[in-house]
Amino acid sequence: MGFVVWIDLILFFVLFALFVYIFVSVNITNLHKVYLAFHFTMMIWPFCQFAIKTTDNPIYQLFYVKAAFVDSALLSTGWVFFTILLTGQTRFLRRKMLLLLSAPAIFSAACILFSPNSWFVQPVNEEYIQRTYGPLFWLFIAVIIIQAVISLYVISTALVQELAPRVRKQVMLVLKGILAVTVFILLDIVLNVVLDPYLPVIPGMTSLGILLSAVFFVVSINRDKVFDIATIAHQDVMDTIGHGILVLDEYDNVVEINRFLGPHMHLHRGERFDIRFIFPESSPAIEAFISGYHERPLERMEIEILHTVIRRYLKIQATPIMVGGLRAGRIVTFQDITELQRLIHETHQQNRVLQERNHSLIAVQKELSETNRQLQQMAITDSLTGCYNRHYLTQQLEDEVILNREKHIPFALILLDIDFFKNVNDTYGHLAGDEVICQTVKVLKQELRQTDVLARYGGEEFIIYLPDTREAEALHVAEQLKATVEMNQITIANTADPVTVTISMGLLTINDFSLNSNLFEDVDQALYQAKNKGRNRIVHIAR
Repeated sequence: MGFVVWIDLILFFVLFALFVYIFVSVNITNLHKVYLAFHFTMMIWPFCQFAIKTTDNPIYQLFYVKAAFVDSALLSTGWVFFTILLTGQTRFLRRKMLLLLSAPAIFSAACILFSPNSWFVQPVNEEYIQRTYGPLFWLFIAVIIIQAVISLYVISTALVQELAPRVRKQVMLVLKGILAVTVFILLDIVLNVVLDPYLPVIPGMTSLGILLSAVFFVVSINRDKVFDIATIAHQDVMDTIGHGILVLDEYDNVVEINRFLGPHMHLHRGERFDIRFIFPESSPAIEAFISGYHERPLERMEIEILHTVIRRYLKIQATPIMVGGLRAGRIVTFQDITELQRLIHETHQQNRVLQERNHSLIAVQKELSETNRQLQQMAITDSLTGCYNRHYLTQQLEDEVILNREKHIPFALILLDIDFFKNVNDTYGHLAGDEVICQTVKVLKQELRQTDVLARYGGEEFIIYLPDTREAEALHVAEQLKATVEMNQITIANTADPVTVTISMGLLTINDFSLNSNLFEDVDQALYQAKNKGRNRIVHIAR
């Protein structure tokens, strides 16, 4: 066998070497072995072309011919699918579209296998090394051309979009691969089929086209790390995150969209993303967010909204992707914060209830405090006159007297009695008597100092404590009180003339702190003497 016979086998081994290179140099998973199956089918054509020339048996030769063309039918469909994957046009991979793309190749493969009445291929001199082709061959060629056109359409659809430079280079390599294999197949048909009667056979043209397309695919895969395990892990991480993640290029075209967001956004890779689309209505906050998104792309934008369509609270963040100081795109995240908002609302409600209870407790506390104050006041004051009672004065004097004696501070006590008070009650009644007592207390308070203590001692008797008061000053206060009461005219209901009363006073002044006398007995003795001496007078006892 000459060198011409071995051309296809050599190309087969070159393709096989590329196949091994992909296995060794690129980290892939079982999911990406689909490409390796596609690559393997590219190797079958040159192998079958070689195998035809190695046997004289027409049956084996026909088998290799049919295997090569069935492989080509499947390979053309593989080109389409691989083009779709590399260009990111995943919308073409829906179930109905897959069936539609696969049907022509399956049909042409069936026609090749069964080939009724040798409609596909016929031997020359009872061998298939030289052969002629029937109508089914041209049907097969039509399917190949259709698949090539579909691949070119997918590529053109990707190229008309504003792709990132990296993606555009990748798509261009795929385009060169498709064009290379298409051109060489057409040349093989024209030169070796159409012009076969006029030109010698040129072997290996289709195999060479397959090899060139494989080289372009391998370059694209290796340079852009299409099957890199890090890329796969990155997508898995994106899909497992409980937030919506949208990765955009610098032109707002979709580069990645995770599984969480996919069912809600209905976006596909390569499509243009419109930020306004995600908002069901407008508001000043939304307009400010959209304006900042467009006008300040280098800033991180954030907004929280209640999405009125899905009835969920969303936190939307747009963060620039910076590479080498330049913006390469954006990451837009969508976080469902409905549960967080519910918890915040419940917390606010609980805080509001607690505040209301707090206010109620504070109000109750104030009421209790006021009640306690009133009770304490009632415990130390006289209910009729409002001045202190005898019990309070007794307690007060205990501490005051001890302090005064320790520091030698002079003080005085005045015990006074309203003269002939019984006659007032008998003449005008007890209510009038109460009025006389109250009016007398009123004028007494007007003459006393703020530090002086007036207390009702019992009935119409009152006692006054004058702290830090010397003897002369105490006498002056007593005279002033006596005169004021005497001049006071008290109006009684149903009485024509006002009533006047006088008071008798016992004054006790303390200057000698070595004595240990009973203060109340001494001042009571002074009052007793004032009454015996005719009333309306002051009797002074000094100690």
